[in-house]
Amino acid sequence: MTGLRYVYAVCRPFDLPLQSQLTGIGGAPPALLHHHGLVAVVSSVSEADFSEEALKAHLEDLDWLAATARAHQGVIDALATVTTPLPLRLATVFRDCSGVRAMIEAGEDGFRRALDRLAGRVEWGVKVYVEPEPEQTEPAPAAAKPASGRDYLRRRRERSHAHEEKWQRAEAFARSLHERLARQAEDSRLHAPQNAALSTAPGQNVLNGAYLVTRANSEEFVELVDRTKDEVPGIRVELTGPWAAYSFTEEESGAER
Repeated sequence: MTGLRYVYAVCRPFDLPLQSQLTGIGGAPPALLHHHGLVAVVSSVSEADFSEEALKAHLEDLDWLAATARAHQGVIDALATVTTPLPLRLATVFRDCSGVRAMIEAGEDGFRRALDRLAGRVEWGVKVYVEPEPEQTEPAPAAAKPASGRDYLRRRRERSHAHEEKWQRAEAFARSLHERLARQAEDSRLHAPQNAALSTAPGQNVLNGAYLVTRANSEEFVELVDRTKDEVPGIRVELTGPWAAYSFTEEESGAER
């Protein structure tokens, strides 16, 4: 294996084979590097793309970042079907295999604790959005002009009050949903809401939660989410997963998402 070593994840040895056509960064197939009873899942990448200077330049290239993230995630998803992986941060690169082995030795105790804790468990993501106001296909009827300044201020207060009530309902629903899901899960994390300007999802994100659930209880967890989707008009609930437990690997292993 020539080039730098890109590391996707650390896991325990496993018997089931990975997908035969699986490729990672740059189209290279991932390989397994065994050390101290653990496995680093790696592939070879070029220094032209992953040296320190090259990575600085690539951070400004959103297309390159998106393609790299998809390839990274593809390997993690494949691993999650055969074992419990601890995903490492995007673009975790070492000069050679000895650097990867040193990384395993330095984090060995934390890796083992995290793998024990996460075995047989997956991450589910739940997001709650306030739906955008529907677009009008026909011109709205012209409202009568305010009869006075007082009438104008009253209308403004009514619109503001309706908007505030909508957000209060959404936030109350998000809190209630998170509490219900957290009781069903073994652990949970609340991430910052997605920035509406950067997200492609319509609406305003008011809950961005991650939930650690055993595989055996995942069907019941999904059914619970499904039952909540029509509880509040104007609110959209989205479920994603099952994923490798990205949100729950850092505390014990020191691995970065």
